[in-house]
Amino acid sequence: MLERSCHYVGVSNTSSESIKNHASFIWSVADLLRGDYKQSEYGKVVLPLTVLRRFDCVLAPVKQDMLDTYDKVKGRVENYGPVLDALTSVDGLWNTSRFDLPKLLDDPDNIADNLRAYIHGFSPEAQEILDRFEFAGQITRLHKAGLLYLVLGKFAEIDLHPDQVSNLEMGYLYEELIRRFSELSNETAGEHFTPREVIRLMVNLLFIEDDDILSKPGAKATLYDPACGTGGMLSVAEDFVRSHNPQATLAVYGQELNSESYAICRSDMMLKGQSASNIKVGNSLKSYDAEDPGDQGDQHPNERFDYLLANPPFGVEWKKVADSVKHEHESKGFAGRYGAGLPRINDGSFLFLQHMISKMRPPEQGGSRLAIVFNGSPLFTGAAGSGESEIRRWIIENDWLEAVVALPDQLFYNTGISTYFWIVTNRKSSQRKGKVQLIDARKSFTKMRKSLGEKRKEVSADQIADIVRLYGNFDQQLSEDGGERADQRVKIFTNETFGFLRITVERPLRLKWEVTDASADALLADKKLAKLDEQQRQALVEHARGRVGTTFDSEAAARKEAKRWMADLGLDGKPIENAIVDALAARDPDVDPITDKHGHPEPDPDLRDNENVSLPPDPVRYEPDPTDRLATDTYRKAVEQYVEQEVHPYVPDAWIDHTKTKIGYEVPLTRHFYVYTPPRPLEQIDAEIKQLEQEIQELLREVTE
Repeated sequence: MLERSCHYVGVSNTSSESIKNHASFIWSVADLLRGDYKQSEYGKVVLPLTVLRRFDCVLAPVKQDMLDTYDKVKGRVENYGPVLDALTSVDGLWNTSRFDLPKLLDDPDNIADNLRAYIHGFSPEAQEILDRFEFAGQITRLHKAGLLYLVLGKFAEIDLHPDQVSNLEMGYLYEELIRRFSELSNETAGEHFTPREVIRLMVNLLFIEDDDILSKPGAKATLYDPACGTGGMLSVAEDFVRSHNPQATLAVYGQELNSESYAICRSDMMLKGQSASNIKVGNSLKSYDAEDPGDQGDQHPNERFDYLLANPPFGVEWKKVADSVKHEHESKGFAGRYGAGLPRINDGSFLFLQHMISKMRPPEQGGSRLAIVFNGSPLFTGAAGSGESEIRRWIIENDWLEAVVALPDQLFYNTGISTYFWIVTNRKSSQRKGKVQLIDARKSFTKMRKSLGEKRKEVSADQIADIVRLYGNFDQQLSEDGGERADQRVKIFTNETFGFLRITVERPLRLKWEVTDASADALLADKKLAKLDEQQRQALVEHARGRVGTTFDSEAAARKEAKRWMADLGLDGKPIENAIVDALAARDPDVDPITDKHGHPEPDPDLRDNENVSLPPDPVRYEPDPTDRLATDTYRKAVEQYVEQEVHPYVPDAWIDHTKTKIGYEVPLTRHFYVYTPPRPLEQIDAEIKQLEQEIQELLREVTE
C-alpha cells in the first residue's frame, strides 16, 4: 500500500459560504410561491429550474455559435447532435432555441409558450432529465397564477456558470436545497443523499488497498451505486481518485428509483463530463426484462464493476418487488442474484448487497471491492437457517467479508440509529485472507452546533484519518494480537468465529396417566372438544371428576378408559379420545421414559431446548447445502464435546437430534467490544441514599413549617 496521507474531498469555508448564499437566494423563490403552492410542493418548481439555469449558464458562452452552426446544418445533416456537441465541453448538452432565461423575460405575454419552446430546443439527453421533474405541468400552473415571469426573473439573476459554481459545489447546492424542502414537507432527506463526511470515509476505505488506480498513469476503473440518489457517492469517489491521480479515469454508473433524484444525478454527471447514459432510473432489485421496453428493473444486467458503494434505505419493505425477487430466487438460484437466500420482507438491505455482489468482477478478471452502509439488523437478525443467516454464511464462507466498521449514531439526516460499513471484496490481500476486521468507531464523532433533522454528530477530517489508519494498520494489529499495545478499537477474527451450530437438545418424555381435578379442567378448555355442545362437554367433565384418583399403568390403559367414558356418554370420534388421553397425562420426572417401537425414548416437546455451539476452527468453503459437513466427525465431535461439558452435568438424560442441527452466522460486533463496568461499591450507594433521604427530610420540613 502506498505511503500517503488521506485525502478528503470537500469545500473550503469560502466555497461553503458561497453555497449557502446561492441556496438562500434560490430559496427566496419559495416566498413567491407561498399561497399558490403548498410547502411540500416548492421543490417541484425550484429543483427543475435550478437544473435548467445550470444548463443555461453552461451553454451561454457558446450559445450564439451553436445557433449559427445549427442554421448551417439543419436540413442538410440528419443527425446534427454530434456537430453541436463539439461546441461545448459537455457531451449531450446543446440547445437550438433562440431563447435563454434572460431573453424569455423580454416577452412577458408569451413567456409560457416561449419557455416550452426553449425546453423543447434542448438535446434529447437534457430533455429527458427535465421531463423527469414533470415540469411541464408546473409551467402551466405558474402561468395561470401569474408567477412564471417573477420566478424566471429570480433565476435569471443568479450565475450558475462552472466558473462561479464548480461541479462539486453544485452537488452540495442541490443537496442543500433538497434538505430544506424535505424539512418543510416532513420528508426524509436522507433518502436522497448521504452526509458527505460519511461518503469520504467510505471512499477512503474502498480504495485503501488499491495503489494502481491512485498512482498509475492512465489507470482506468469503474464504480457503481445501485441506489445513487443525487449522486453524492459517485461524485466524491470520482473527485477522490482525480485528486490522487489526475491521469486516472473513474467511470461512474448508477441507478435511482426516485425520478427527481435521478434527474439531478444525471444532470450532475453530464456536466462533469461523465457519460450521463450510465445513470439509469428504476428499481435495482427488480429483475431486468429485455422484452419489456418500459422495464424499470436492473438497468445494468450484464455489467461488472471494479468498485461498488451504496447507502440503501434502512429497513424498507420490498413488497413491491417481491414477485420479481422471489421468481428470480426460485427459478435462477445462484445463476441469478438472490441464490443465497431472501431476507424477511420488511428489510431489503441484504437484497442490495446480493445485487452488488453479483456485479463484482470475477477474481480472475481482477475482482472488485464494495462498501455499503447498513443499520445493525444485517449483523445478527435471523436465526440459523434463515434467509439472513444463510446470506451471511454465503458471504463469510466465501471469504468476501473484509471488515465491519461501527459508526457513531445520529450521523444521518433521517435516522438517529447506529450504522455500520461493510467492506466486501473477492480479492482480499494475502494477510487478510480467512479473517474479518472489526473496528469500533462509535466514539469517533464531533457534536454539531446545530442539528440537521436527526443528524446531531459529524466525523471530522482528523477522525476520518484516524479510522482509516486503524483500518490500514492490519498487519500491525494482527501481530499485536489483542495484547497491551493493541488498539482496543480493533478486533481481528477468523471467518469461523462468526459461525455456530444451532443444536437441538432433547430430553425424554416421562408421563403417568391419572384422573385429577386438573384433568377435568383440561377437558373444559380443550379446543379439540369444540364440536361438543355445552351439555355434552359438561357431562364429560363431570364424568372425569367422578373418577378422580384413578391411575393407569400405560397410555394403552388410559386410551381404553377414554373409550369406556365415550361409550357411557354416547360419544365417538378420535379427537375426543385424544383429548381425554391428553387430559389424563401428566409429566413425572420419576417415571420411566416413554419409548417408541424400537425402544428409543420419545422426546418431550416441552423440555426441548436449543444451544449454540462454536464452529470447529477448521477453514471451510461455502456449499449451498451443508448437510454432508454437519455429518463429518469434526462437526459431530464438536457437538458431543459441548454436550458432555455443558449439558450432561445438568441433565444427564439429554441427547442431540442431529437431524435438526443448522449452521448459523452472525457478527455480534457490540458483544466483541463490550467492556465490563463494575458496579459502584455498596458503601458509596448507601451514602448517596442517606444523603438523598436527608435532602428529602429537609424539603418536607420546609413545607410543613
